[in-house]
Amino acid sequence: MMKFAKQYLETIEGIELYPIISLLIFFSFFVILFWWVFTAKKDYIQKMSDIPLTDEETENTSKL
Repeated sequence: MMKFAKQYLETIEGIELYPIISLLIFFSFFVILFWWVFTAKKDYIQKMSDIPLTDEETENTSKL
């Protein structure tokens, strides 16, 4: 099956561009994510990490 797919893909013009674009998108995503992790505010990270531990009812009553 892979032999058929490889043979078919070799006949398509410009197909070699798609793996390069995919690699660039993949690399860009992780570079941006890496940058965001190191520049995120510590208060925001702490708030987000506490979300699973907070009870929604107590959070709503404390705002009132």
